[in-house]
Amino acid sequence: MRLLVLGGTEFAGRAVVDAALARGWEVTVFHRGRHEAPPGVRSLHGDRTAPGGLAALAGDSGSWDVVVDTWSAAPRAVRDAARLLRDRAGRYVYVSSCSVYAWAPPAGYGEDAPVVEGASGDAGQTDYAHDKRGGELAALDAFGPDRSVLVRAGLILGPYENVGRLPWWLARTARGGPVLAPGPRELPLQYVDVRDLAEWILGAAEQGLSGPYNLIGPRGHATMGTLLDACARVTGGAAELRWTEPGVILEAGIEPWVQLPVWVPPGSDLHDALHGADVSRALAAGLRCRPVEETVADTWSWLCALGGVAPQRPDRTLKGLDPELEAKVLAAGAGT
Repeated sequence: MRLLVLGGTEFAGRAVVDAALARGWEVTVFHRGRHEAPPGVRSLHGDRTAPGGLAALAGDSGSWDVVVDTWSAAPRAVRDAARLLRDRAGRYVYVSSCSVYAWAPPAGYGEDAPVVEGASGDAGQTDYAHDKRGGELAALDAFGPDRSVLVRAGLILGPYENVGRLPWWLARTARGGPVLAPGPRELPLQYVDVRDLAEWILGAAEQGLSGPYNLIGPRGHATMGTLLDACARVTGGAAELRWTEPGVILEAGIEPWVQLPVWVPPGSDLHDALHGADVSRALAAGLRCRPVEETVADTWSWLCALGGVAPQRPDRTLKGLDPELEAKVLAAGAGT
């Protein structure tokens, strides 16, 4: 198989490249050159946001079985690339997001749930949900419903993470001492290891799949307890998890998802949206999810190889809880 990844040097794109190379695929990456391309790929440089930024791709004579695009800003970047490639590629896989569903999706929502109105293909950057939906529409416009795959990912964790969620928890447990652990321990989570996402994408290309897929692991594949226990264990066991009721956390003004990454309070619209999708369609199409302990351990190994400091996307908010606020809440008697 011949694969073109638009990006391919960070997080999801990098995982797709690694998985494709492991399968013996021929891989081309088109990127800005800000990060070194993985060894073993053919590299083309260009900036999709600049006038003439696709020149290297337009002037290349290559053709591909599948294109993977992870773009998450102005939809016109997807429009321009997809139109350029529609006669040179067999299938277009756009890594979208479950954020495209109209708020607030009920627990158990499937791919047929209402979506937001997408930004037009000519639009500049607006907000994440509308930009992702606009990217979907741009892919569909160029490749049609039979040659496009819309991968509606949810929470993505694993090596190469540049958003700061799992790396923050690992750094926090590595620091040791009492840790504000947001409860309940049994709170079900829904996420996908970036490598499982990548393997599913390549399998979808091989099978000739099309259409939208909620691409997250099954609800409850992990819980807050199994996730944080794994973090504490792999980082040396010096952390003491203090499980704290959701009401105490919210009363302290702590922002779910951002200040306590991954966690959102049970029973909320946010929890249903982020940890409540129906993923039966993706599972039936071959999604396999590794244990949370493996995701945590491999992310820690990767983080240690970087000296303990994970990369951070400049267009994403910083994650994590201020140590002083954490200590204040714990000192007030929170946690067991």
